[in-house]
Amino acid sequence: SIYVTLEPCAMCVGAIQHARIGKIFYGAPDPKTGACGSVVNLMTIKEINHHAEAIGGILEKECGQILKDFFLSKRKKP
Repeated sequence: SIYVTLEPCAMCVGAIQHARIGKIFYGAPDPKTGACGSVVNLMTIKEINHHAEAIGGILEKECGQILKDFFLSKRKKP
């Protein structure tokens, strides 16, 4: 299993599938590049030989705030 704050993008889902990780637990959905159901669902493509179960919305508000705070700190000038 893997636990992340943000829904994985397509590249991350590909790495997760190649690593044969069985479950993805994520907090906040990604409305721009989410590949576990927000934009596209790579978990359900039958041609892909490994499927992971994606479980999202875990502490969604808290994870969203962590991400907002992180990127706000990156945009601040020193």
